[in-house]
Amino acid sequence: MIEDRTEDAEAARDESSSRAVAVCADPVRAGLRGRCPRCGQGALFDGFLKVRPACTACGLDYSTIQTGDGPASFIMQIAGFLVGFSALFVEVKFHPPMWVHLVVWLPLVVVLSLALMRPGRGLMIALQYRNQR
Repeated sequence: MIEDRTEDAEAARDESSSRAVAVCADPVRAGLRGRCPRCGQGALFDGFLKVRPACTACGLDYSTIQTGDGPASFIMQIAGFLVGFSALFVEVKFHPPMWVHLVVWLPLVVVLSLALMRPGRGLMIALQYRNQR
């Protein structure tokens, strides 16, 4: 469960506090952009997929976030569906040789998986934050 400290929430409401936390209106959009789901400003990732220990802007503790293999399995299903049905359509419609399928679809599934992995993990983190705070 994500720790949302009560002193941070109280500081967000108290404008005279020196450490006011701006609460993000849409944590899902912030997660898709790789930002903190609470404030929408701090970076969520330290590298490509490694989650930071805490938000640099508001101090939200990310160490309790456990997404597991959820994002990877969803991304594999999405990429597999798109590439699989596209390959079947091209095969039925145009009948290209097998090497064309290998040259087109293998790189496409790799690029699609890598492009969707970071936003997918950010989305899972943001949904976990939104539903468990």
